[in-house]
Amino acid sequence: MRRTLGKPVVIGVLLVGMVVAGVGLYWFQPWKLWVDDTVRDELPVAAPATPEPDATPDSEPDAPSTASTASTPPALRTLAAGTLISHEHSTTGTAKIIRLPDGTRTLRLENLDTSNGPDLRVWLTDAPVKEGKAGWHVFDDGKYVSLGKLKGNKGDQNYVLPADLDLKGLTSVSIWCDRFDVSFGAAELAAAPA
Repeated sequence: MRRTLGKPVVIGVLLVGMVVAGVGLYWFQPWKLWVDDTVRDELPVAAPATPEPDATPDSEPDAPSTASTASTPPALRTLAAGTLISHEHSTTGTAKIIRLPDGTRTLRLENLDTSNGPDLRVWLTDAPVKEGKAGWHVFDDGKYVSLGKLKGNKGDQNYVLPADLDLKGLTSVSIWCDRFDVSFGAAELAAAPA
C-alpha cells in the first residue's frame, strides 16, 4: 500500500482531486444551505415636517399663532406589488415597489424566506413569472436591471431604485443566482390601484 501511494501518478491524482474539491467547494458553497442571513430593514419613511417659526416678532406670547401648522407629510405609495413563488428553491414573501414622499422609489421585500446561495442578486425584469421549471431560466432572456446582491435570504429589505429607471415594462422581480443562471423565486408585479 505504501509503495502505491508513493508513486508519482497516485500523488498527481490526489493533488488534482484536492484542487477539484477546493474549486467545487468555492463554486457551490454548500455550507450556505445551512446558514441563514436575516435582514430587518425598516420601512422607509419621510422625514417629519417641521413647523415654520412665527414670523411676527411683536405677537403676544399667549396669542394663538397665525402661522399655518405643518401639513402632514405625504404617505408612502405602493406602485406595484406581488407575491413571491418558488423556482429552484422554496421561496416565499412579497415584493413591493414603493414611492417615497420625496419621489425616490424603493423595491421592498417583506417576509422573504428563501435558501441562501452563491452570488444571489435582486433583479427587476420584463420576463413573465412562470410556475415550475419553466420559470427557472427566463429572467435573463430579456430586459433586466440588477439592484445588487441579495442582502439576506430571510427578512425585510429595501433596494433603492435608480432615479432614472423607467419602470415601464419591468413587470417582475427575481431572486436570481448569477453563478448558475437560475431563479430561486420570483413575483409578478401588478400595478397598485391609484
